This record gives sequence, C-alpha cells and structure tokens, in this order.
Amino acid sequence: MSLLLTLLELGLIAIGAGFLGSLAGLGGGVVIVPVLVIFFQVPFIDAVGASAISVLATSAATGSAYVKDHLTDLRIGMFLEIATVPGALLGATLTIALSRSGLVPALLVALGVILLASVPGNLRNETDPLHVQGQPDATSRRLGLTGHYVDAKHHKEVDYAAIATRPALVVMFGAGIVSGLFGIGSGVLKVQALERALRLPIKVATATSNFMIGVTVAATAGVLLAAGYIDPVVAAPVALGTAAGSLIGSYLFPGLSSRLVKGVFLVILVVLAVEVILRGVGLP
Repeated sequence: MSLLLTLLELGLIAIGAGFLGSLAGLGGGVVIVPVLVIFFQVPFIDAVGASAISVLATSAATGSAYVKDHLTDLRIGMFLEIATVPGALLGATLTIALSRSGLVPALLVALGVILLASVPGNLRNETDPLHVQGQPDATSRRLGLTGHYVDAKHHKEVDYAAIATRPALVVMFGAGIVSGLFGIGSGVLKVQALERALRLPIKVATATSNFMIGVTVAATAGVLLAAGYIDPVVAAPVALGTAAGSLIGSYLFPGLSSRLVKGVFLVILVVLAVEVILRGVGLP
C-alpha cells in the first residue's frame, strides 16, 4: 500500500509539474529533479533519468496541441536541433561521469546557478507580440526561417522572421549540454535564444521550445537508458502525470496573456533555483 501511495503522490506532483512546465516552456523537469531528490530520496542520476522521460512525455503531449494552434515553428525548431542534440549527448555523458565521481552536490548547485542566471534576461521588457522587428540574416533568408500566427488575445495575425541564427545556435548547444546534465528540457535557455536572439514572439518561442525539448531530451534519455539509470517504477508515474498536466496547460496557453506566462516562468525559476542550491550545499 505504501508503494501505491508513493506512486500516487509522484503522479499528482508530476501533473502540477507538467502543467507549469507547459506554460513556461520549461518541460517540467526542473520541478521533477529536486522533488525526487529531496522528498523521495531518489539518487540524483536516477532522478535525472526519470525527469528525462517525463520531459519527453510532456513534449509529446503538448506538441500536437501547439502545432494545431499554429504556434510551433517546426522549421526553426528542427534547424536549431543540429546544435541541441550533440550538446545533450555530451551533457548526459558528463552527468554520468560526475555522479560516479561523487560530485552530485556540485551538480545541484550548478543547476540552481543556471536557473538564477536566466532571471536577469527575463526581467527585461519583452518584445511587443504584435510588433516583432528585426532583419533576418543570410541563413534565415536562405532557409526561410519566417512565419506567422494568430494572436488569440489580440485577434490579430503576427508575422515574424528569425534573426541572428549563429548566436542562437551557440546558446542552443549550451541548452543541449544543460539538458543532458540534468535531464531537463532546458527550456529556460531555449526560450531565451528563440525570443532574444531570433526575436520570435514569446508564444511562438514557448511553443517551439516545447517541441524542441522532446527531440533534445530523447538524446539524453538514450544515453541514460543505455547506462542503466532509468528506473521504470519511478519514471512511469512521473511520465504519465507530466503528460496529463502538460495537456491541461497546452489547452489553456493560447488564450493567456504573454505577461502572465512570463510571470509564471519567473516564479518557478527562482523558487526551484533556491531549492536545489540549498540542497547542494547541505542545508535543509
């Protein structure tokens, strides 16, 4: 009975993680990893493996909804995956090596620092979703990295074009490494690259981030699975819960204001960053 109760608790927590992750483009993993480590005493590397599966479930669940709403830019997402996937393979290999070397506390502190470092960029005023400006660079023009979507809040069609593709690729490689290290979607960095470097509207950036998360974390999960660090007893309820929560979030997302989405994003970011840093330095 205690095992059943634990699995139920994991599922309920995962529903909340999936819901918040789908709204903020985080993928839910930044909630799952600290919760499993702190409250369920799951070894860090196993928590990373379960998180990778949950993030994969989240992306799969929300991907179709965002594509249906014409928010996900598949062309831009697949272009950027040429940087995130190699990064994820490298990051997953590193986290296995560091965990086996007894450096889990350092990994927890590093995760918190990465999340906090993303806050300043998010505190800046976001681009007006109806007036995204910027000239596409040569790569963007050659590959046709442009698009449009209908903003449900303003009832207007928004056109956009990706700019600064090279800096975006550099950030995406780093996002892949972070994804591999911590089993998270690294949506924090992906949204930053999509919104700040490519100058995409926040809703397109978030939806495209959710799509990219699935491809990136699949590479992470493959490495961890081959190394034997994915426990199905933990991963199964977490994956089912995050998938259910992300579906709920994806249906609510199109009609929400961009400011609300960004507010949720920042609150999650700061709270979880502090939590994992405290855990890493040995404080309750």
